Amino acid sequence: MTDELLDQRAVARWRNAIIVAFALGGITMSTWGPRLPSLRADLGIDNSFLGLILGGVTIGSIGGLVSSALIGRLGARMAIRSTLWLVSAGVATIGLGAGMAHSVWLTTLGFVAVGFGIGAVDVMINVEGSAVERAAGRTLMPLMHAAWSAGVIIGSGIGAASAGLHIPFDWQFVGEAVLVAIAATIATGFIPVAAPQEGEKAPMADRIRAWLRGWTDLRLLLIGLVMLGVELGEGSANNWLTLGVRDGHGQPDAIAAAYFTVFAIGETAARVGGGPLVDRIGRVVAIRVTTAVGVVGLLFFILGGPAWLVLIGVVLWAVGVSMGFPLGMSAAADSGPNPAARVSVVASIGYVANLGGPPVVGALSEHVGLLNALFVIIILLIVGFFCAGALRPRGH
Repeated sequence: MTDELLDQRAVARWRNAIIVAFALGGITMSTWGPRLPSLRADLGIDNSFLGLILGGVTIGSIGGLVSSALIGRLGARMAIRSTLWLVSAGVATIGLGAGMAHSVWLTTLGFVAVGFGIGAVDVMINVEGSAVERAAGRTLMPLMHAAWSAGVIIGSGIGAASAGLHIPFDWQFVGEAVLVAIAATIATGFIPVAAPQEGEKAPMADRIRAWLRGWTDLRLLLIGLVMLGVELGEGSANNWLTLGVRDGHGQPDAIAAAYFTVFAIGETAARVGGGPLVDRIGRVVAIRVTTAVGVVGLLFFILGGPAWLVLIGVVLWAVGVSMGFPLGMSAAADSGPNPAARVSVVASIGYVANLGGPPVVGALSEHVGLLNALFVIIILLIVGFFCAGALRPRGH
């Protein structure tokens, strides 16, 4: 067996490990979405208070800041593994805190733990994904992000089935947490132990300075604006779609959870097929087409009408937010030196929207209704449409 073949197999195992890590991230982030009606009822809170609790996940942006330090100290294998363990513990804490203890504080602690872990691991697996692409010599990032969406399908499917079978959500959350921890332990064993990448050996103060310099880069900020809209759209779907279908369109819990599963399937399909399309039309056109589709889908969902029209809106909404994050990450990574710091900047912007958006939407919903609160996503998608030119490859 040749060394080249051995290298190809090692790269394939590395690629598959990162794909699994993406999928586990999607599973954990979709754990609570389908069960929010039950979680809200057990805690005895309204949408505004629920939004504040979900806002605990905004700590994820800080997790992204420390990700390069974790890789530098632990190596990619142990850094990704340990943060996924933290995420698993957070999911279990949410379930036990809300379902058994009926404690707002314990539930919030669980969301903070999940947010910190996801924020860190997401930057790490995107940087590792870029390294896999270079080793493999072909574009793999859209497929990897499709794995995240596939994880959302699995997680939301579990949530929908559990709601339909009246399984307590605390049992569901603890069971998923255990399985995610086991899968993370196995998968990360195939991540190679390699020399730290650029900037990973630098002192923490230097890493922070490099991260702060990124916030003065106009191109990175414009990429971040694109990601702001699509990530608010995705995060709002994860947290409010089921309640929108239930409270705004009068559907039962199981049907509302099924609509969320349709959203996840639509987003995954768009990402699986998106890579070849991007190669043909480029990142800029791809972002403009998908954000325009997302605006139409959200209008269908908000304005309502027959159930089938709302369902079409869900699908178009999913397509509209499908490509912004993977293409934004790729654009940030190749926009200049120190890709980990640059990816961390745009990831921070994305996570402010994805994870910090729920409190905003929840607060707005108390004044204008949940469906009308979603108009803020439309506004930001339109902003992203006009900022899409920032995603052009360097030199174009």
